[in-house]
Amino acid sequence: MRDQRVSASPLFTPPHVGRRQRRAVRRQLAAARTRSRATATSSRDGRRVLRSDPQLLAAPYPPAGRPGSASARAGDLRLPGHRITTHVAAGVYPFLAEGGLGADGLYIGRDVHAEAAFCFDPFRLYTAATLDGFTNPNMLLAGVIGTGKSALAKSVALRSVAFGYRVYVPCDPKGEWTPVAHALGGATIALGPGLPGRLNPLDAPPRPGHIPPAAWAGEVRKRRLLLLGSLARTVLARDLQPMEHTAIDIALDTVVTAAAHRNEPVLLGDIDHILNTPELLTAGAPGVAGDLAHAARDLAHALRRLVHGDLAGLFDAPSTTTFDPTAPMLTIDLSRLGGTSEDTALVLAMTCAAAWTESALADPAGGQRWIVYDEAWRLMRHHALLERMQAHWKLSRGLGIANLMVIHRLSDLLAAGDAGSRGRALAEGLLADCSTRVIYRQETDQLTAAATLLGLTSTETHAVGALSRGRGLWKIAGRSFITQHLLHAHEADLFNTDTRMHTPPRQDAANDRKLS
Repeated sequence: MRDQRVSASPLFTPPHVGRRQRRAVRRQLAAARTRSRATATSSRDGRRVLRSDPQLLAAPYPPAGRPGSASARAGDLRLPGHRITTHVAAGVYPFLAEGGLGADGLYIGRDVHAEAAFCFDPFRLYTAATLDGFTNPNMLLAGVIGTGKSALAKSVALRSVAFGYRVYVPCDPKGEWTPVAHALGGATIALGPGLPGRLNPLDAPPRPGHIPPAAWAGEVRKRRLLLLGSLARTVLARDLQPMEHTAIDIALDTVVTAAAHRNEPVLLGDIDHILNTPELLTAGAPGVAGDLAHAARDLAHALRRLVHGDLAGLFDAPSTTTFDPTAPMLTIDLSRLGGTSEDTALVLAMTCAAAWTESALADPAGGQRWIVYDEAWRLMRHHALLERMQAHWKLSRGLGIANLMVIHRLSDLLAAGDAGSRGRALAEGLLADCSTRVIYRQETDQLTAAATLLGLTSTETHAVGALSRGRGLWKIAGRSFITQHLLHAHEADLFNTDTRMHTPPRQDAANDRKLS
């Protein structure tokens, strides 16, 4: 028999009652509580023991349950049959959680709703063709600062090496990928003022054996023209005029011909020299109408920044390192270039470094590889670079490459331009070319943009605004998963980007503050 407590409380006080009557009611309530305590308790060995009302403890029904036909135990319950599809039945218990993507691939963490392991491998999903709508291996990762998106990107890279994939980070603006590369036995190329590293973005990649020399020469020329045009438009902040395109064509062809005779690499400095020398530019364009040298003045000054400006010595000389296709990871550290509100120099360096890496990855027989574009939000304001990036992404399937783009907010894509503009179309095209979208927590004012760009349901939108650290919404070809990313202890130490936030102040600095 389980004991019950007895209590007394006022249930109703009539309105418009005077003060004397209220005091009388309070005295009656106090007396009732005293009597309830006196009848509900007694002293037994100095301990307080509760007494129970037998009527409160009596079971309303026998152990067999409620008697009669109303109990639904008589076996007379009959329901009409109803036939539905499994798609409709998925909304009925117990089909409340996704079945997952299977056990093949990289272990990411725990599927929160299914309470099961979550594994992911874009290459296997694409080749298996078991997931409708999974048309490419590219991946978008978005999340505000401090939500763990960088740890997820590094974890995917590190665990991919165990599956035989190679990882390349063509632009590392913060230098966070260098420890990861060293831990995997990879290499890092550091670029910046005073450093010996040099990269030539116009290097010609090795010709695949199945492509004829003439066809490959045309492909290399097209890539070089696209890079030069992108760099010029980024500096000038406008589209190039027709005669400026012609000037780039002529300067490139002149330099390529001369370099082939001397058996030397094609350099940006040589192209800048042709553009800044009217006689050489005119001599390379017989029969071209108009004053080509006059039309190429702005173009020449734009490219001069890479040769004699704040980026001099980084991309205007022969490469000091060769690409090692057998290395598990290669990163290009641009942290020495710094970052300011006017980050055009860093964006140009990111583009040149990416062009050098991408040209080295042009061999489709090089295996399956990841290319990680960290801090990709910096590129969204430059349409020329978006065009170049989108052209490379279109080749990802043919080259066996999975591109990973890391941004902070989904609204970064909207910064490319107004609705209907060319820049907005390019940014949305990059998003459309990502069959995998991983969204970490977004701020409240960013939820509308995220829901619009990704087509999130109201439930998914609410979940994105309340995600905790390390937890993200995975949208894979129309299927949704809430996944908690799990890190090994060694990974947590290796990926930690908050070391300086937890470092105690120096003692001499503390003494200086006391003295002041």
